[in-house]
Amino acid sequence: MEHDGAASDPGKRALRRELLGARIGLTAADIREAGRELAAHALELPELATGRTVAAYVSVGGEPATLPLLEALRARGVRVLLPALLPDNDLDWGEYTGPDSLERIRHSGKMALFEPSGTRLGPDAVTGADVVLLPGLAVDTRGMRLGRGGGSYDRVLARLERAGAHPLLVVLLYDTEVVARVPAEAHDRPVHAVVTPSGVRRFPGG
Repeated sequence: MEHDGAASDPGKRALRRELLGARIGLTAADIREAGRELAAHALELPELATGRTVAAYVSVGGEPATLPLLEALRARGVRVLLPALLPDNDLDWGEYTGPDSLERIRHSGKMALFEPSGTRLGPDAVTGADVVLLPGLAVDTRGMRLGRGGGSYDRVLARLERAGAHPLLVVLLYDTEVVARVPAEAHDRPVHAVVTPSGVRRFPGG
């Protein structure tokens, strides 16, 4: 589930094409295994151990599988919020209560997404999260994250800032997607940490 970033920067567009091309070569087994390993490392984060509410997402396509992590969080009694894409690319939120609480939604011009089927809680629900897990295509050593270009998570981060909310921001990626430099613009905000199948890396301020 990935909709983010500014689509105008040619450097971002070129890097997106390169990274998406690499994901196309992954097998279903690669994606599942990455999800299992990533979940094990994510659960080592102290903030996930103590957090009561986590905003997450359901992976699609070549993204590292997130269902193992969602199920592990739910088993711990954590309240898990999942996004639902709105017509203007903003995100509403609903609660994850297990795989049967998901529905497959195809939005016009976009890939089908798995979204919560229950009550919508409103876009501001994310401001109550202790941890926000973000999708992406890459992150650099400063914590600058590259998304796909839809702007949804830019809105989430701006909403958190306006609300004075300070959750831990964590992007979930493959090891090869931690790079030296991601093109960044004035509105881009860094994340605090990245979790990959090989471990956790925190960035300055995280």
